[in-house]
Amino acid sequence: MCGAELKPLPDGVQRVAALLQDKGHPHAPQMLGESCRTAQQAADTLGVAVGQIAKSIIFRRKADNVAVLVIASGDRRVDEKKVDALVGKTGRADADFVRASTGFAIGGVSPVGHLNKPVTLIDRELFRFEEVWAAAGHPHGVFRLRPQDLAGLTEGAPVADVVQDVVQDVVA
Repeated sequence: MCGAELKPLPDGVQRVAALLQDKGHPHAPQMLGESCRTAQQAADTLGVAVGQIAKSIIFRRKADNVAVLVIASGDRRVDEKKVDALVGKTGRADADFVRASTGFAIGGVSPVGHLNKPVTLIDRELFRFEEVWAAAGHPHGVFRLRPQDLAGLTEGAPVADVVQDVVQDVVA
C-alpha cells in the first residue's frame, strides 16, 4: 500500500458514488491517474473508442436559466438547433454557471448527481455501444455503464437525436 488509496474521493465523486450505490448500479466510480477533461483523453486512458465516452454538455435555457444537460457520444458534436427544438432556446453555459447548477467543474460533469436537477436529453448515438464511460464528478473520475442505464439513472430522461448528422465521404 502506498497510501493513495486512503485519500478520500473528491466531493463530486462522493456524491456520484452515493447516487450510483443508492440506485444499485454495479460499477462504482474510479479515479484515473490522468485528467480526462476531453472525450479523446478519456478514451485514450481507458483504451476504448471515443464514441464510448458519454460526455455531459451543459447549456443554459434562456427562458428560465435552467441547466440543460445533453449526454452525448464522444465522437459526435451536439447540434444546438436540435436541442433547442426539444427544450426551448438555449445558450452557452460558462464555467461559473456549470459549477453553480451542477456542482461539477467543466471536464468532470457527471450525467448524475447534480446539485439542481437539469433538463436532460440522452443522445441516441450512445446506443451503438454495449458499454460506455461517463465522468464521475471530477476530471479524473469516471464510471462504467450501459447506455440503457442512463434513463434510469437520470430519472427517465428521453433518448433523442441531438447530434449533428455524420457526413459520409462518397467515393465515385
